Amino acid sequence: MSFVLPPYPYDRLAPIIAAAGRHEGGAIECSIGTPCDPPPRVALDALAHATSHRGYPMSFGSEAFRQSALDWLQRRFGVTLALDDLAACVGTKEFVASLAQYLHLRDPSRDTVLFPAISYPTYAMGAQLATLRAVAVRMENGRLDLDSISADDRRRALVLWSNSPSNPTGQLDDLAAAAAWGRAHGVLVASDECYSEFTWSGPPQSIVQHGTEGVLAVHSISKRSNLAGVRAGFYVGDRHVVSFLRSVRQHAGLMVPGPVQEAVAAAYRDDEHVVAQRAIYERRLDLIRGALASCGVTAARPEGTFYLWGRDDQGDGFATAHRLAERSGLVVSPGELYGAAGAAYIRLAVVQPDERLQVAAQRLTGA
Repeated sequence: MSFVLPPYPYDRLAPIIAAAGRHEGGAIECSIGTPCDPPPRVALDALAHATSHRGYPMSFGSEAFRQSALDWLQRRFGVTLALDDLAACVGTKEFVASLAQYLHLRDPSRDTVLFPAISYPTYAMGAQLATLRAVAVRMENGRLDLDSISADDRRRALVLWSNSPSNPTGQLDDLAAAAAWGRAHGVLVASDECYSEFTWSGPPQSIVQHGTEGVLAVHSISKRSNLAGVRAGFYVGDRHVVSFLRSVRQHAGLMVPGPVQEAVAAAYRDDEHVVAQRAIYERRLDLIRGALASCGVTAARPEGTFYLWGRDDQGDGFATAHRLAERSGLVVSPGELYGAAGAAYIRLAVVQPDERLQVAAQRLTGA
């Protein structure tokens, strides 16, 4: 076999999970960003009552689905776009993992995927699955160091990924600079904005605020509306790229189920549940950040996301994760899972119910 998959990142957590599981009540799972809070009632009602769907749904999304997303983009980011600028995807992880493969069909002369050196591992995996080069871009103060990209990598690049707010660091990138760099070098910039609703430093940002030429913004309902299990999102931006991806993805049979499209449209039409969820995450971030500090783990308040990115003086993320598991029952992700540059850190997702996080905080502080 010529292609050997690397270990799935979270499969490496077995010893940490075992240590956490020895606590009364079992492990407190904060290593994966799966929301635990209820989705909005309007989305559940739409899903439950969507009984008219018997045929195949449109691969690129119904008009109602796309219009609800466009209306949300206008409310959130002040951009006015057209239906042909946007299309549905079957959850954004699927989109991230397949984008390089499809872009390479469009331009076989380019063979490189650029991505942040500390980032969601699927950016690099998407390149590997397409048998392309995966090249990590150095980060400077949480932002892509665009000047560090070599001339050869610029020439060969199919796409540059940005992720703002960042998973795992919670920092914000300079999306205007990324868009300008991509246009200057003829490289598509794909901006993963799945955590944009949970931006704590200023208003939410999108790369399409800086024009749609040469860019794609990728959004998910999973985090915004606690609907990770329905697997739905959308991509929006350069109309020529969107048109190509719509066609190739239609040939691949990628489609969001009709009832799910109705639920997602309902969720995007409602902003009140997001306001409530923001308050919950801010409270949890402050609680756990303080508790981590009491046991020697320093985590800055994130600029966005529901993650804490921190380290202790030892500077070994796996050792820190094991220590936290033994002391509190928390399962957190060692930073190495997000790139070698993150090896000293841990990432903690505040996605457990308040009462479970209170237990972890009490154990960490010795209260």
